[in-house]
Amino acid sequence: MVTSYPLPEGFTEIEVFSIGTVLLVEALLGLILNGLTILSFYKIRELRTPSNLLIISLAVADTGLCINAFVAAFSSFLRYWPYGSEGCQVHGFQGFVAALSSISSCAAIAWDRYHQYCTRSKLHWSTSISVVLFAWGFAAFWSMMPLFGWGEYDYEPLRTCCTLDYSKADRNFISFLFPLAFFEYMIPLFIMLTAYQSIYQKLKKAGQVKVTWSLTL
Repeated sequence: MVTSYPLPEGFTEIEVFSIGTVLLVEALLGLILNGLTILSFYKIRELRTPSNLLIISLAVADTGLCINAFVAAFSSFLRYWPYGSEGCQVHGFQGFVAALSSISSCAAIAWDRYHQYCTRSKLHWSTSISVVLFAWGFAAFWSMMPLFGWGEYDYEPLRTCCTLDYSKADRNFISFLFPLAFFEYMIPLFIMLTAYQSIYQKLKKAGQVKVTWSLTL
């Protein structure tokens, strides 16, 4: 017999079920698509290039987010978090390191595209591997800080998954949030905006930017 747990406070049956369903669909689609990307890199020799290693880094990070969402979906259907406080910390850390690595990988891809189109320089394996290791290592550093007391992982309002506790407004949280936002959000965003803007200007100057509003049948 399945135990029926009470609904989280402030949420209806439909809301909890809808959130769980959306998370489940997102997780399954993401696992399939990112899995195909990783499998293609492994199976097709021509795809094993330094530039595509950055794509694989993004695919692995997004796969981690999908696993995180799958756990949250399962908990949503249960109506409660079944893994205890330690499981909450693990879930928060795993989701956060995957999210930060995904952002950093996007910035790395933009940086690589800039050099491909604007400087015509080729990415080498040593550089690509170093960039990926730095992105994941830096993400792991910031994700570990809440485990040691700088910031905190806690339940989200639905109490079926865990993430960084954004409700705190004390000095400890503020001192963690601002450098985190600068290094893991603002700098990657700046890299992406400047890189793609430079690519756009380069292609526009070369007369290679074309906008097609109709589909070719």
